[in-house]
Amino acid sequence: MQHLGSLALTLAGTFSALAALAHLACIAIGAPAYRVMGAGERMARAAELGQWQPTVVTLGIAACLGVWALFAFSGAGWGPRLPLAKWGLVLITGIYLARGFAYPVIQPLFPGNSTTFWVISSGICLLIGTTHLVGVWTSWRDL
Repeated sequence: MQHLGSLALTLAGTFSALAALAHLACIAIGAPAYRVMGAGERMARAAELGQWQPTVVTLGIAACLGVWALFAFSGAGWGPRLPLAKWGLVLITGIYLARGFAYPVIQPLFPGNSTTFWVISSGICLLIGTTHLVGVWTSWRDL
């Protein structure tokens, strides 16, 4: 089972790293990328105006996703074991799954984001969360 857990956590880490890179691409490309990613017209307009908020928010999300990728890779055995890796991975798994399932509750808080954004991003979060869950569940003793 360790092989499955390592594979799942490697895949989960890759998903998180790709999500982080997608967020960084929004910063580099600007308003058109914010629109394509469904971040909402308010974020896109703020980026067009050169305001700092879209960059800071997006950098924060990218950094968080990058750290989460590192935790998954650590749990998979790639590099040194991070402190509290087991419990960090449990928390990360829970956040991804909660974000995926909770979109009907949190969607009204962000009225500028499209329904397409919520459906696709929630599906991605469920996929990544489930991949983490498989990895954590099958690697539990080794984490």
